[in-house]
Amino acid sequence: MSAKDTVRRNKTHLLTILSGDRMLILTKVHENHLITDREYKNLKSIEKEVTEGHVINLVDTLMNKGEESCKAFLKLLQTDEDIKATYPEVKNMDLNYNILPTPVQAFSVNDVPPPESKTTKEADYYALIHKPRGLCVVFNNEHFQETRLTNRRGTQQDEEALRSVFTDLGFTVLVHNNLTAEAMRRELQKLGSRDFRDEDALVVCVLSHGKLECVYGTDEQKVSLKQLTQPFISSGAPTLALKPKLFFIQACQGSGYQGGAVPGPPKPRQEEVVGESPMEEDSCAVNSETVPWDADFLLGMATVPECVSFRRPSTGSIYIQELCKQLRRSAESSEKDDILTVLTRVNREVGKGEYSNYKQIPQPKYTLTKKLVLKYV
Repeated sequence: MSAKDTVRRNKTHLLTILSGDRMLILTKVHENHLITDREYKNLKSIEKEVTEGHVINLVDTLMNKGEESCKAFLKLLQTDEDIKATYPEVKNMDLNYNILPTPVQAFSVNDVPPPESKTTKEADYYALIHKPRGLCVVFNNEHFQETRLTNRRGTQQDEEALRSVFTDLGFTVLVHNNLTAEAMRRELQKLGSRDFRDEDALVVCVLSHGKLECVYGTDEQKVSLKQLTQPFISSGAPTLALKPKLFFIQACQGSGYQGGAVPGPPKPRQEEVVGESPMEEDSCAVNSETVPWDADFLLGMATVPECVSFRRPSTGSIYIQELCKQLRRSAESSEKDDILTVLTRVNREVGKGEYSNYKQIPQPKYTLTKKLVLKYV
């Protein structure tokens, strides 16, 4: 049994014991260089009423670091005098592990060097070990209450594509249809208080009208990108700390147009066009707000600031449909393409097209600290 398996086997018991003095174990782990200064500050700053929540994040951090970190952690628990005095129950636990030695192999100068260790490789990737992998929440706003914004024809095709691909990727999918701005904020706050200990990732997709740094509820009131992401930073959602949080936003970021290969005079905004149109836009005016960033976030925007994004009433939005297509391509491939590679392909394919003689280019922003590879479960 490996050291990591030993920690996992004893995890529940360790959480109960170490919660008696969470700051001592956090300080000891930091002093022994088992976590970085940044990880120490993040874990120390977590605000949660249940003390066990702090220890959960600490133990998960050490397990995600791999075998050597788990070995050092188990040794610390068994040898440090302060720990033994503070947590006397630890001495009654079976924290031993045994790993069969790897046979020594002789290599000639022509031999290929030994491959990189599994532990080192694991440290580069977010762990996806639970079933389901995580939660995918879709906010799908199609019908708007006032006359300033048109109904978003084609958004149901986007919702269906997202539901299908993330279900196949092992996520539980939850859809909210036609919510006001306040209802959206309320659902986000509720989601932020969820216990994510048994899930590896969170995905939030918003399909709506928008402007720079915001999206709209069906009452045509704004929800800023800050309000979308704030409930999930480590201080508010400690069980999501060190786990990837992905946001995909299908909405315009302004009313401007990106020039294409065939420039021409500005066309009337599609919301003002009467009758069927091959392209529609997801935009409206609002003041700019900034996005809060913490570790392990990815924000995938359908377009760059100040510009519109396009949607076909019959088949859905250009961005979401291409995103789902590239997620499937990556999931089916034998290569370990991470999410940033996938989004680069989305940029390229969307950028190739021409939409009402204009162009569109998506924009990902991220603070991911590891590679995220999504495969079918």
